[in-house]
Amino acid sequence: MSFGLDEDLTAVRDMAAAFAADHIAPHALEWDETKHFPVQTLREAAALGMAGIYVREDSGGTGMGRIEAALIFEALSTGCPTVAAFLSIHNMCAWMVDAYGSDEQRARFLPGLTTMDAIASYCLTEPGSGSDAAALRTRAERDGDHYVLHGEKQFISGAGASDLYLCMVRTGEAGPRGISAILVEKDTPGLSFGANERKMGWNAQPTRAVRFDGCRVPVANRLGAEGEGFKIAMSGLDGGRINIAACSLGGAQAALDKALAYMGDRRAFGAKLTDFQALQFRLADMQTALTVSRTFLHHAARALDAKSPEATQLCAMAKRHVTDAAFEVANQALQLHGGYGYLAEYGIEKIVRDLRVHQILEGTNEIMRMIVARSLIGGR
Repeated sequence: MSFGLDEDLTAVRDMAAAFAADHIAPHALEWDETKHFPVQTLREAAALGMAGIYVREDSGGTGMGRIEAALIFEALSTGCPTVAAFLSIHNMCAWMVDAYGSDEQRARFLPGLTTMDAIASYCLTEPGSGSDAAALRTRAERDGDHYVLHGEKQFISGAGASDLYLCMVRTGEAGPRGISAILVEKDTPGLSFGANERKMGWNAQPTRAVRFDGCRVPVANRLGAEGEGFKIAMSGLDGGRINIAACSLGGAQAALDKALAYMGDRRAFGAKLTDFQALQFRLADMQTALTVSRTFLHHAARALDAKSPEATQLCAMAKRHVTDAAFEVANQALQLHGGYGYLAEYGIEKIVRDLRVHQILEGTNEIMRMIVARSLIGGR
């Protein structure tokens, strides 16, 4: 549906949808089965401007906003939510370099990031700190013009394959004010990775622990001042929540489309499945859920673009509502396929597996409720 989209926004969405249909969807099941990370396909997306969506044009990006990003990631996710979600993570890292980096850092890193000749990973979560991100323990001790890093990050998308790791580390006191952001380049001595995790979904991107054992990183690789890392980390999460919600929306839309096509062909009791009113009502509820989710998601994205004081609350609402609704729609689409929905070749069970983690990452949906509740209570 194009309601509320002008000609430019419609063109952006259609470009991403065409790319997904031609370059992602035909390979999604194979990539999932073989755990293939499609770097070349990501670089082809980057050639169309999708690796620096909200990086400034003078830094090599496309200079678009969060509403454009929501449209792009929803469209890409109709091909594969896993691939789209990784591209979202990479975009967040590129944006952080552009927003918080020095002129030298932007000139050094962004040409590779916006083309995806260099791939980026975001390293915040640790084995002992997930939702409580400010409790992170990875330390960076100053040693002349270097930091020496010790610690471990967990659940890092792209780890082992990426070229640049944007890491939140402790350079000072306990709590958020002691955290700094540091860019760690691949092949840095002391940087290593765990085994590729065996996961329920998201198989087309590697997920590993990132380990630092006396890893020496130049002070020149720090983003912003010491102690600003937590602020930098949190600044990326509103947009990340919009993006992961968009990825859920695209996956669920693909699942609904598959269910509708299947039901138009499948016959039972002498009639097509689409002829049964009970199933028609279920389809209507699924379509309504996705349309409501899309409308609210775009509202939150526009609020973020406008720097509305309500943006953080709206992004948390959108992330919680959309990822929950989209997972339910995908699960219902599987049910409507009957036993065939449980078979890998139909592609529905993959979507269900991929979308489940969206209710956990970028802040669990329980944390989203806490953000909304605090904004309500604090405003009284």
